[in-house]
Amino acid sequence: MAQIPNPPFILYGTGRATLFESQIPLGVVGSRKPTSYGIQATETITETLARAGACIISGLALGIDAIAHRTAVEAGGATIAVLGSGIDNESLYPPSNQGLARRITESGGAVISEYPPGTPALKEHFPARNRIISGLSKGILVVEAQEKSGALITARFALEQNRDVFAVPGSIFSLSSKGTNALIQEGAKLVSCGEDILKEYGIEYTTNTGSLEPLDETEERILVVLAESRTVDDIKALTGLDTPAIIASVSLLEMKGRIRAIEGERYERIL
Repeated sequence: MAQIPNPPFILYGTGRATLFESQIPLGVVGSRKPTSYGIQATETITETLARAGACIISGLALGIDAIAHRTAVEAGGATIAVLGSGIDNESLYPPSNQGLARRITESGGAVISEYPPGTPALKEHFPARNRIISGLSKGILVVEAQEKSGALITARFALEQNRDVFAVPGSIFSLSSKGTNALIQEGAKLVSCGEDILKEYGIEYTTNTGSLEPLDETEERILVVLAESRTVDDIKALTGLDTPAIIASVSLLEMKGRIRAIEGERYERIL
């Protein structure tokens, strides 16, 4: 991040700072008014990426951004929201996503901004915000975007910062895919599933996520904090769960193939 042109002088945030050390930080951006195709593509691809251990980075905007964050949380993955306003409730934009912002931090994610608390969202903040989304990411995925979409600004920053650019193709008759189809024509890597991106980074992911056993609320909470390896005591401190409940859920998660025991009486997430 410090190496990008015009890096932020400071970042204000709430949530887990260790997310910035993620080996697979990926930006997911797109239209504020996605079609049903764009929604389905975002959910399907983001779920695969999140379950594979990617940290999903986006801007908490309506549409694709919010869908990417929500899907990452529901998949038990990590996500970072980069704002164009202050991070406090009074300033957070859009106000309708305050609940989502809370879910992100409560599930082990982070909400950040270069603007101090109390700063309202201004039009000029959002292009600047986009450079941070790109700067934090190894690659940027544009799911659905019209010709003049703000998501294309993020893609441009990605190219300037030597990040990978990925795009989901759409119908030649859809205005909502004009921008993404143009990106592919210009050299962006075509993506039809999350595995396409994972392969670019040498990550094997062969599990059929549709066949994964469902998790209860306790298992979901434990899985979220196992974005990095933890002991039972660590899990207890981070989740507030009691030890017997943790031990029982850890055993079930191992049987479901979602975590594994490693040296030092620690556990780490697999999916």
